[in-house]
Amino acid sequence: MKGVIVIALKEMVVKNFGESIWNDVLLKAGITLEPMLMITSNVDEQVVLRVISSLCEILEITLEQAAEAYGDYWVNVYSQRIYGTFYRTAKTSKDFLLKLDSVHIAMTKDIDDANPPRFEYEWTDGKTLIMKYKSKRGLIDIAIGLIKGVGKYYKENLKINKLGNDKVEIVFP
Repeated sequence: MKGVIVIALKEMVVKNFGESIWNDVLLKAGITLEPMLMITSNVDEQVVLRVISSLCEILEITLEQAAEAYGDYWVNVYSQRIYGTFYRTAKTSKDFLLKLDSVHIAMTKDIDDANPPRFEYEWTDGKTLIMKYKSKRGLIDIAIGLIKGVGKYYKENLKINKLGNDKVEIVFP
């Protein structure tokens, strides 16, 4: 996993709960010395999962709640500073989500060891999209949080239903 994900997570936690909560999360996750990260740094996925799990325990929230908060922060705050052009070139959440796979490919093509999730799309009717999440990481809940964040960004009330560990149903307005 790339450092940009963890950097955004830290920023969200520190901004909303303070530096001491972030330090508590790291300690609970077994990290005694926080590493210096760059956005392209490789971060062990198991370490990130321990950090997320520790965050959920300390804040007494579910993984789904943490994923939704992270998705909102990533889409509406953090990524706007780095990837804002991608959002502004899409007119709707549907437009953005349908180009998400190509955005991941374009943004990571020159980054060594990048292994972003991939997406496949299947329409069941004119408003309902099945989005298949393809990643060995198994972070479908984070993907759902990000999709909800995209809906918020475009001010659209998306209906999102988790169909399993690799599929999400999205009903567009």
